[in-house]
Amino acid sequence: MAQDPGIGYKVTATVVETKGSCNAGHRAGDTFELSCHNPAGLCGFFYHSIFADLEAFQFGASLPWWNGDRIEVQCPDVANMVTVELERKKR
Repeated sequence: MAQDPGIGYKVTATVVETKGSCNAGHRAGDTFELSCHNPAGLCGFFYHSIFADLEAFQFGASLPWWNGDRIEVQCPDVANMVTVELERKKR
């Protein structure tokens, strides 16, 4: 498994809500320590769909529709939607 080289912000992902039945088994309250170098058990489809936002977020970017150091991202499976909050903290 890839190792997190410890650069950028530390990003924690917390599953906030699931609608339907997540095929990867994610449930509200699940947490993951993510980085652009390590998906940390997050569903591959989900990780792929948020990668660009994750990379920007991890390295300090700020976009007008983001809420500071916390953002919400959603699974691409609209029939079984999973919402995850990403939170970044300085290392």
